[in-house]
Amino acid sequence: MSTTQQKLMTNWRWWLCSLLFVATTVNYLDRQVLSLTYEEFIKPQFHWTDANYGTITSFFSIFYAIAVLFAGKFIDWMGTKKGYLIAIGVWSAGACLHALCGEATSLIIAKNAMLAISTVSVYLFLLCRGILALGESGNFPAAIKVTAEYFPKKDRAFATSIFNAGASVGALAAPLCIPPLAVKFGWEMAFIIIGALGFVWMFFWAFMYEKPEKSSHVNAAELEYIHQDDAEEAAAKAAAAAQAAEEKTIPFFRCFTFKQTWQFIVGKFFTDGVWWFFLFWAPSYFSNQFNAPATSTQGQWLIFTLYAIVTVVSIFGGYLPKIFVEKKGMQPYNGRMLAMLMFAFLPIAALFAQPLGINLNTPWWPAILIGLAGAGHQAWSANLYSTIGDMFPKSTIATITGIGTMAGGLGSMFVQKIAGNLFTYAEKAGEAFSFLGFSGKPAGYFVMFCYCGVAYLIAWFIMKVLVPKYKPIEV
Repeated sequence: MSTTQQKLMTNWRWWLCSLLFVATTVNYLDRQVLSLTYEEFIKPQFHWTDANYGTITSFFSIFYAIAVLFAGKFIDWMGTKKGYLIAIGVWSAGACLHALCGEATSLIIAKNAMLAISTVSVYLFLLCRGILALGESGNFPAAIKVTAEYFPKKDRAFATSIFNAGASVGALAAPLCIPPLAVKFGWEMAFIIIGALGFVWMFFWAFMYEKPEKSSHVNAAELEYIHQDDAEEAAAKAAAAAQAAEEKTIPFFRCFTFKQTWQFIVGKFFTDGVWWFFLFWAPSYFSNQFNAPATSTQGQWLIFTLYAIVTVVSIFGGYLPKIFVEKKGMQPYNGRMLAMLMFAFLPIAALFAQPLGINLNTPWWPAILIGLAGAGHQAWSANLYSTIGDMFPKSTIATITGIGTMAGGLGSMFVQKIAGNLFTYAEKAGEAFSFLGFSGKPAGYFVMFCYCGVAYLIAWFIMKVLVPKYKPIEV
């Protein structure tokens, strides 16, 4: 493309990428309301234990895993525009419904005094988390599909890292807005106000998104840039929409016959649970270990600092392979795998969080080190998602994304359930439970941090064994 064409090229793809970023931010805000109201509001009101909380977060993970298995196929079938609208509408409704759990528990207990408040409330929250998970399962399959539709291969990891940064930005904004909302208006209104943001997003999506070939905001120069990877000549590119409609789709069960699918499954299974562990348990960790609850100024700034590090560092995750491709001349997939290996070393920082925090009696080192580990995850995740577009046809991208995200949800289910039960057991056992110099609940946290530190290196080496060289799927 000439310099003149580049100057005349529209940049509508980046506006849509910004919209994906906002959706992902709202997505993670909705997830964080529970973790930031758990210790100070929900736990004492409903008499929960960490095992109860672990059950709820693990159920969210497994239900999300099941839903996301079909969400990708749903997005491919329904279409990106309608599919995304339905997904965010469902999860926003689910987020708001959490606010009714307290009143519903009181009504049920009033009718049957024999029921335990903790049991009734857990089941009601499970229902609401299920609805939230059902809707949220459509976010990443839809966003990845939009990225594949609007960006050439060399830019996809960077675009993915931008919208994926919404996860850390949502987690970054959460401690500054959710606890104050809960203190001022009650934890119920915190769920309602944050949940309603998704309905606002739906308005913008309905009017801004169309496929690039149909969008009035995309000119010929930008369309040519988007389709620069296509093998067809300029005349064939004009018929790209029609060709996409005729593109062969890989049958669902046949997807599991490819090593490339299993490579993505492994990458998600071993690592997604790490991110969700930090997301769901970090506020509780700072409250229990350092007496810094989410409603305190210190607690809010600890979580803010953690995710500020995640946001700043992880944004370079998608840009690094772009440098490898454009400056070093590497093939996109090879550049991505090299970048992922480098990012796999960042979570090792989590191994030092508990020793430094306890021995130096400060929560700031854990916040910084967990932030670095989280940044490694986000950078890893951006490149991992982009490997799908490298090796699978566009018609199957959302389906493969759904399969891999299901595996990530399963991995997270195990991590959440193990963590909840481990923390409850370790707290009761006290000095009888020890691990590498720590005892009681601090030992339980250190066990989990050790897994988080090495999970990415384990995943990368298995992935490399499965697909040692770039090999796209031919249908």
